[in-house]
Amino acid sequence: MSSSVHDTIRVNDLLLTVPLLTGAVWPKPPGQAALQPVLISLAIPHDISSAASSDDLSQTINYSLLCSLLRESFNDKTPPLETLETLTSRIFDVLFSRADLILREARLKVTQSRAPLNCRAVGLEADATSSGSSWTADYVKHFCVDLECSTIIGVNACEREERQTVRVNISIERWDSLAQRHNWVNYRALTRTLHEVNAHFSLASYIAVVTLEHLWVASPDPLQPIPFVTVKAAKPYAIVFANSSEIEIRRTYSDYPEAFARERRVEPAQGLDTAHTAALALGSNLGDRFYNIELALRLLEAPQAVLGLTDETVTVAVIDTSFMYETAPMYVTDQPSFINCACMIETNLAPLKLLQLLKMIETTVGRVPSIRNGPRAVDLDIILYDNAVIDTRQNPRKELDDLEGELVVPHPRLAEREFVLRPLNDMIPDILHPLLHQSISTLLAGLDSTSDAIPMSKVIPFPRWPSPADYVFPHPSVDPVPVTLTYWTYPSGSSPTYRKTGTNSSRQTRVMATLNVTPDSFSDGATHNTLPTALKYAQSAVAAEASILDVGGYSTRPGSAFITAEEEISRVGPCIAAIRSDHPHLPISVDTFRPQVARAAISAGANCINDVYAFTGPRSYPFTTELEDARGCMLEMKKIAREFAVPVVLMHSRDDARANKDYGAYKYAGPGQAVVEGVRIELGAKVDFIVRGRGGVRRWFVIVDPGVGFSKTLDGNLEVLRDATAITGDVYVGVGNRRRNSLTGYPQLIGASRKSFLGTILEQNTGRKTDPKERGWATATIVACAVQQGALVVRVHDTHEMMDVVQVANALWGSAAIKASYAI
Repeated sequence: MSSSVHDTIRVNDLLLTVPLLTGAVWPKPPGQAALQPVLISLAIPHDISSAASSDDLSQTINYSLLCSLLRESFNDKTPPLETLETLTSRIFDVLFSRADLILREARLKVTQSRAPLNCRAVGLEADATSSGSSWTADYVKHFCVDLECSTIIGVNACEREERQTVRVNISIERWDSLAQRHNWVNYRALTRTLHEVNAHFSLASYIAVVTLEHLWVASPDPLQPIPFVTVKAAKPYAIVFANSSEIEIRRTYSDYPEAFARERRVEPAQGLDTAHTAALALGSNLGDRFYNIELALRLLEAPQAVLGLTDETVTVAVIDTSFMYETAPMYVTDQPSFINCACMIETNLAPLKLLQLLKMIETTVGRVPSIRNGPRAVDLDIILYDNAVIDTRQNPRKELDDLEGELVVPHPRLAEREFVLRPLNDMIPDILHPLLHQSISTLLAGLDSTSDAIPMSKVIPFPRWPSPADYVFPHPSVDPVPVTLTYWTYPSGSSPTYRKTGTNSSRQTRVMATLNVTPDSFSDGATHNTLPTALKYAQSAVAAEASILDVGGYSTRPGSAFITAEEEISRVGPCIAAIRSDHPHLPISVDTFRPQVARAAISAGANCINDVYAFTGPRSYPFTTELEDARGCMLEMKKIAREFAVPVVLMHSRDDARANKDYGAYKYAGPGQAVVEGVRIELGAKVDFIVRGRGGVRRWFVIVDPGVGFSKTLDGNLEVLRDATAITGDVYVGVGNRRRNSLTGYPQLIGASRKSFLGTILEQNTGRKTDPKERGWATATIVACAVQQGALVVRVHDTHEMMDVVQVANALWGSAAIKASYAI
């Protein structure tokens, strides 16, 4: 079972007597049932901590009730059951239909202890999860226990003279439901065949291939899903001082290529099917690589236009994206570096029709045939399609790197390619490879790297807004894609090469200069709120080599005056337009939480949104997707970010910065970790809603801000700064049903410049009160700490001075030089 719950309630070997139409020791006439003893074992993941701490039995599962329920439902008066699979399904029906049990998932083992001749027992195990009023089983294992016979086997001379007992145990695993009748096992036919084979050839590998042949013949589509057969062959009398000697092997069809030729999968004529989920890989290393990938993603969601279809029911929707990576070319190294990423889609296109769509997109974006693994404007591959295994090659020996017109899924090179595994790991780390049956995260961790390999770096592209005057977008079916202004790189953090060498030359912290064009900001109100003073500050920031300029027109200082969106636009719009005119290559962010202000600012020349409420607007704490105002604001901000393809900074906050400072709900995380845990969970919930699902913001555009100085005590602010790395760490969060940290891998912005908590610290020992402008040295300490914690950006007021701090801190903990990459 894949549950993250670590506690399990079990019932072991509950004896039931039920009438079965199949599987008796001696065969019965067709249609005649025989009472059979059946042992039921049940494992239920359930967090028992609440019941253990309070003795509240309502918080646990009553296993006595479970036993009574099963014995009442299945006994000698039960109508005859066809097979063990039927019995298993009926038991799941009973368990998941009881509201008082509150079962979400369960593993059921059904053992027929008086099995057909020649083995001690047969049975099956199945994992099932509930969904509303229904349940599904996605893993089934059939097994035969202690199939025995006497045969001549062994390498010693004495073993060649007399027969000895060989005891064989077999299991057949499929990742499929119980509903597929052709995957049910005829135990009598299988055990009879294996007993005859075992009497003559007690070789585990031969037993495995015979079992696979039995399954192949029984199934009309033996590749869907592929079974895995495990054979354990033991000799109980081979070693005097041991219970037995034994070998164990695990085999599937691909282990016997001569015996099992792959079938060619036939697609529906129109290419339409039910809803499916697929993982796609994207790459580009020619031209404006970021433009190419964004255009490909937009065309992907316009299949009618790309394929020339009139059927409006055809649908493709991007539902998740990975981070974006810059990768050294693989195989053919004499070519430009690649930009790689991946996405998850929902579609009703069948695999070959989806492949046709991808090839048409490649042609539309600009890919032309080149050498294998050579340069291309864009490359799209189907990596996974549901849990399917697909191979359309007529000749299974056809070169895997020459699949023109063919489709092999999972992608045959998946397990060796970090530039595919790493993006998949961002989205689906726990999904199992359908053939290797290892999770994506396990495959990634197992990659070998050479010490001189170039580590992958994550990238954030910044678009050019407004578009150049001569820019013409040639694809009317989708929103215009902006050309790229520049991009930032930062470490992927856990690259195998990075882990091995401990270095990554792209490690650097950048500086965001803060320009408040307001009369009432807490530290520099009325200082730069005229166009000449704003332009002067911008020029100073550029001279100091700031990486980005943040322009704000509405103070979030507690108690500041309310202004309308129109007034905010009148402040930031002309300022951004003038700065863009003077500094065409400077990234500019707009500090706003209002969708209409964000849209106006981008139209004026901004190319990043910095939102202190993470798209939910004020008065959205505690956040839930049911808050109408928060949901409406978030959907509109997501739409703008998607339309303009701009990076977004999403900050943790709890409405009024002075309030809501209690993080007691997260004290389970341990001393000094409650606020960090609170940020991970609260901001993570918003980020998940922003990135995942239809219309989500691309993951590579998101920068997270832990919200230093917002709804946190002095100690809480220090906790966040001291352990900022843990906020985006690859850890599990929550209590009880723990889950992966939703903020794993995101780059961070730290903004603590001149904040009031610094004044509180300075006042503690001497009683000296400080104005915000007097907290420069204190800010320098925080900036150095942020660099040490691996922040991507620090937001500061004193650009020249803090740039010096960052330069030296980068030399200590990262790269000594900060270099913007303007080459696209």
